Amino acid sequence: MCLSIPSRVVKIDKDINMATVDTMGVQRDASLDLMVEDDIKIGDYVLLHIGFVMNKIDEEDALASIDTYKEIIELMNEEDRQKAILEDDEYPNRGA
Repeated sequence: MCLSIPSRVVKIDKDINMATVDTMGVQRDASLDLMVEDDIKIGDYVLLHIGFVMNKIDEEDALASIDTYKEIIELMNEEDRQKAILEDDEYPNRGA
């Protein structure tokens, strides 16, 4: 099962069409290849899947989802918490 945690865009590199996103304090790069050009801006909240930004979401909805996700991970042990947050790091376009 894949849960997409809302991530905030903190940097955009238009030359390689990549965004750096922050997911609950963990930063990673994500491809913007599946998005309409200039649709994503710094500060936007997005959902990722296998290293690609899949869509932009409303900030209010993103923050509500993050709060719910925090409640879920509070119930997990530390190892499972780290896996849940870092899981999306294993995507095919890493290092692009």
